[in-house]
Amino acid sequence: MAKIGKIIRRSFLFGAVAIAGGAAFGAWYVAKPAPNPLKPGEGEATLSPYVFITPEGIQLVAPHAEMGQGVMTTWAALLAEELDVTLDQVKVIHGPPAAAYFNTALLMEGLNTKGYDDSAFQHAMGEMMSKLGKVLRLQVTGGSTAMRDGYEKLRVAGASAREMLKDAAAKQLGVSASALKTEAGQVIAPDGTALRYEDLALAATEETPRDVELRPRSEWKILGQAQPRVDLPSKSTGTATFGIDVRLPRMKYASVRMSPRRGTMEKMDGREALKLPGVEKVIDLGDGYAVVATNTWLAIQALDAVEVEWGDQAPYPHTTEEIFASMEVAFLDEESPNSVLRDDGDVTTMPEGATVVEAEYRTPFLTHATMEPMNATAWFDGPKLRVWSGNQGPLLTRDACAAEAGIDAEDVILETTLMGGGFGRRGELDFTLLATRVAKALPGTPVQVTWSREEDMTHDFYRPGSIARMKGGVKDGKAVLLSADIAAPSVTASALNRWMGFAPSGPDRAITDAYFNAPYGIENMRVRGFKAEANPPMGFWRSVGASHNGFYLDGFMDELAVAAGEDPLAFRMAMTRDEWEPAYAVLEAVRDMSGWTGQTPDGVGRGVSFVYSFGCPVAMVIEVKDEDGLIRLTNSWIAADPGVALDPGIVETQLTGGMAFGLSAAIGEEITFDDGIAQQSNFFDHEHLRMSMMPPVQVKILENQERISGIGEPGTPPAAPALANALFDLTGQRIRELPLNKHFDFYS
Repeated sequence: MAKIGKIIRRSFLFGAVAIAGGAAFGAWYVAKPAPNPLKPGEGEATLSPYVFITPEGIQLVAPHAEMGQGVMTTWAALLAEELDVTLDQVKVIHGPPAAAYFNTALLMEGLNTKGYDDSAFQHAMGEMMSKLGKVLRLQVTGGSTAMRDGYEKLRVAGASAREMLKDAAAKQLGVSASALKTEAGQVIAPDGTALRYEDLALAATEETPRDVELRPRSEWKILGQAQPRVDLPSKSTGTATFGIDVRLPRMKYASVRMSPRRGTMEKMDGREALKLPGVEKVIDLGDGYAVVATNTWLAIQALDAVEVEWGDQAPYPHTTEEIFASMEVAFLDEESPNSVLRDDGDVTTMPEGATVVEAEYRTPFLTHATMEPMNATAWFDGPKLRVWSGNQGPLLTRDACAAEAGIDAEDVILETTLMGGGFGRRGELDFTLLATRVAKALPGTPVQVTWSREEDMTHDFYRPGSIARMKGGVKDGKAVLLSADIAAPSVTASALNRWMGFAPSGPDRAITDAYFNAPYGIENMRVRGFKAEANPPMGFWRSVGASHNGFYLDGFMDELAVAAGEDPLAFRMAMTRDEWEPAYAVLEAVRDMSGWTGQTPDGVGRGVSFVYSFGCPVAMVIEVKDEDGLIRLTNSWIAADPGVALDPGIVETQLTGGMAFGLSAAIGEEITFDDGIAQQSNFFDHEHLRMSMMPPVQVKILENQERISGIGEPGTPPAAPALANALFDLTGQRIRELPLNKHFDFYS
């Protein structure tokens, strides 16, 4: 990893100088297109890094990983719309590790601006920053950036390929390209002659296409409509290949057990394990061990037969109480917060006559708990390494595997498989590196390394817990002051230090994200972030900082509404109307959808929430009922504005799935630590939402924003506050910590 960190640190500094305008050559390097990594064979043609045409058909090379979010379908639609083909004419495959597939939107998400009120200049600066994605080789799926990244680039790729094919046809037919039209994968001449794209592709690669114009939305035939998912047929028939489905000749199977405290291993004796039928090898991994067997189940069972003594203590506070104590200590540094990304008016003096409200909220550490546990398959044969891994960062993964194997990155072939859930967990490198390490011990033999659920859950990189201390004032029916201090360990520093060997200094946006940039018009508002020194293993979790800040802000917003004697939904609408119209509109929409009156009968509670995250405003109403002392979620409504709904069906499922993910965490999920070890190990003690607990969902999609936003994560943050606010409406109990099953019994 040291080699990788050195390369990326150098690239980061070089790119930063270029963006700042300090080096003409650097600016040119950042702006110039990355080389096309596709290598066509005989009879094949590549018209761009995204368009690959063979005699059998058209392939779209998608740089973003398919984790169930539907990215392959919408990327195919973006390409097909401009290329003039139907979706069934396009086969979508994962792209190889390559700088050409860098994410143009990821760094824009990290800018410390509110987002919703960005000026044209700020947006232009964000576009400049996005070019650093190539320098840093950020071929990454995450941050709800897939559609923001692909919205223009895939349409441009399709339009450029279309014009290249028309130019080739014009030369072949001896007519002007302007006289030709395209339809359903053919170039059509005025006399009706039709030439297939597949037959023109080789000639089309001879010249650079002229400038092209993208089609206006009024002419879209595919985009803007729900399309059949391209990944569903194989998933429905069991023929899809996830990482855990990879099968190779002579393949062996392995599982691992690592230090439960992320420390060292003092002694390991695998003799008893080797006596078990089907067990072939026990491998010392340094900080853990692997068992190789003839199938995965045998390997997992044999782990228990290995005698082991673990070494030193965890390199972080050993208990949950100690970790949260470090957050409380962080608050003491009043004069030097990590960030003050919002500081409007004066929060040091409460307006005269205002009613004061104060509260402290807390959220726990959380695990990703993907349905498909961590796994990867590796085959090390001499100087070459081949890896099959469901990962969210192909370039980082490939380079890390090369360093682990002691070979050049060019000697690693990485195939990114489908994933049974990611949520940020498969952006990590550990599970693929361990497969590489095991494969090195079995040269010439492919080996699939699968973690047990217990190993997966107790060795995750967790969503950090945090604390929010808030003070507000209400007067004449509205909020006149809001001061929030939020303390958390830095997930950004934790992750970047692992991936890149360094973390930039300065404000950590993730600590206060979705709070400091909330589009609430409050005259006196300050949000400060305090970085705690505790550093348990942490990683990016679906919606990152917004996952806890949504609960803090909108739970407290409900408290302010109650103190003001106002209807909670009307209270929010009044504060968003003049601040940002799209925020007001989603609240208005969810009010109308749910038939909100502010009054509920006995035994019924309703809660509203609003959270702006990843560029997308989302309003949510959840209804609950008391059924013989058990809480049942009986209904829910979601309104969101992604700016451009490229596929309304996928947008709806992402919002619904995001809400389910958020409800699951709100009701029953928590990771606690004792003696440096995570105490939860499987779904029996880390309770997920059951199907019987999920309420019916109605979704309304608005398109009032000027620019496209993310959609995979924004449905998660509003779920916890909407449910907590509904429970307050039902019971009168204001709960300021999660999970909620510590205070209520839920129907399951």
